[in-house]
Amino acid sequence: MRNPSSLKQEFLKKWIKGLQICSATKKKMSIIERKKAIKLSADIAMASTRKSSTYWSHALLANASKDDTNKIIIENILGNDDNSSKRLIFNKASMGISMSQKGIIRSKKIVKKSCKISRRARKISPNIIAKQLVKKKTQVLKSLVPGGEYMDDASLIKETLDYIISLRVQVDVMRHLANNASLEINDPKKS
Repeated sequence: MRNPSSLKQEFLKKWIKGLQICSATKKKMSIIERKKAIKLSADIAMASTRKSSTYWSHALLANASKDDTNKIIIENILGNDDNSSKRLIFNKASMGISMSQKGIIRSKKIVKKSCKISRRARKISPNIIAKQLVKKKTQVLKSLVPGGEYMDDASLIKETLDYIISLRVQVDVMRHLANNASLEINDPKKS
């Protein structure tokens, strides 16, 4: 993991660049459009600071690149080289899911459904309850982390930790920027 201050600097540079591109493409924006532009720029900047080394960064860039207007922002933040465009390719195969694994998942579901009746007859043990609780929490976590639905449990934990660190960097930069802006507004004579 890189130094958090260098991550913050890189995020801030790319985020400001994205905001400048958004404001240049459309001069008059409503509040909702500004909110979307800020979120889009922050997501792209955050994902690009990871240099596509994580699944969640691939997922964020892929989701953003679905809209043609967002592709301009992505290309400008990442750079116009062919390698960065290739990094945007996001599919289930790149997330580590192959066709054979899908078949295994389906067959496991069939077996589970056929055993449901016999499971109900048995006494529910604490182990079963704990496993069900972990499974539910894992599904929630997969829905929170971009691209999480395509990850196995081990990589999900690793990706979640990395995503949390990146979100903290993003929040720190935004909080620092907001504090400085409020100081400017309250005391404009200092600048």
